Amino acid sequence: MSQAQEFHNLDDANDGLLRELGPGLTTRIFAGEQAMLSVVTIAPGAQGTLHHHPEEQWGVLLEGTAIRFQGGEQIAVKKGDFWRTPGGIPHTMRAGSDGCRVLDIFSPPRPEYRKPGKGFAADHPTSE
Repeated sequence: MSQAQEFHNLDDANDGLLRELGPGLTTRIFAGEQAMLSVVTIAPGAQGTLHHHPEEQWGVLLEGTAIRFQGGEQIAVKKGDFWRTPGGIPHTMRAGSDGCRVLDIFSPPRPEYRKPGKGFAADHPTSE
């Protein structure tokens, strides 16, 4: 593999594997051997489906504001905030009035995110 294939840009809309998570939610996925990055764009006021998965997930709010729903709590987040979601914990986000962009980091990589598709999981768009 060329070293150039190991370099990416957050603002390049053509980079990464595109996945539509739901209405107003898209992501571009970058998978490695031990970790996976997902650059999620959420339209103003859009909200993902409450879901969970076994992989640990870290998130960083790159732009905008949002409400993070995690483990039964609602936490307001702003640009620069970041959080950890242990595997198995139900979570989702709702974007603020200007929308938002989030960098999610998964370890290990989520198998269902290695291929194109829709929803938060390959076979179960509203769970897992």
